[in-house]
Amino acid sequence: MGECLDLKALEATDYLALAPLVVSAGEQGCAVLFRYGAAVLFGLSPVEETAFLAQLKPLVQEAFASPETEEIVLKQDSTRSGRIENGTVWLRSFNTECLQVVADILAKSVVLAHYEVGTGEVFDQIEPFADSLQRTTRDERWAKELLRQLGRTLSIQHKIVGRVEIVDKPDLLWDAPELERIYLRLENEYEIRERHLALERKLGLISTTAETVLDLLRHNTGLRVEWYVVILIVVEILLSCYDVFFQV
Repeated sequence: MGECLDLKALEATDYLALAPLVVSAGEQGCAVLFRYGAAVLFGLSPVEETAFLAQLKPLVQEAFASPETEEIVLKQDSTRSGRIENGTVWLRSFNTECLQVVADILAKSVVLAHYEVGTGEVFDQIEPFADSLQRTTRDERWAKELLRQLGRTLSIQHKIVGRVEIVDKPDLLWDAPELERIYLRLENEYEIRERHLALERKLGLISTTAETVLDLLRHNTGLRVEWYVVILIVVEILLSCYDVFFQV
């Protein structure tokens, strides 16, 4: 929904579980909320979903204009527990722990989707700079834009590694190891690790490109300053010669 969800107020009220936070929503549903801005809703009608998201709005910091979404169908069947087919996930039961595990993967998936789009846009913007290196390295108009894109790249890396912890297993699995099987299947189904690795490679390439161009620009600036110094020295020598030969 946004860069961050302020959950302090909700954690101080009635909740179904913590880490991640689970609260009641609608008549029979619930919601799993994550501080990094994702919300996963279970068992809500479209009307209830709209109403609940409206209630969450004041808690969203730096809300996104077009949030990423994922949808799956959950079915309960103890004999088929852990199976995933065509967007349908079979669970042993709909207890809170199972829903937290499903929510963790879905939340990570939408975060990856959001930053995959954002990284693609940065990649498209920085590509012309890389192409221009074949022609010239003296266009200083690039500097501010490259610094902005480099900052955006570092911000994405900070969020997916430091705040979302994409490739880390949730702490919940330490208390409920029997859920690790469904977690790993969902992680594989949504290609969480593969997508994270691909995103990291793109971010690394963007950072390397930006840093290389900025180094070249700094080098050119340094050379120009050196020439200015040389010119000033030559002018000083000429003036000294003038004083010696014409004012004696």
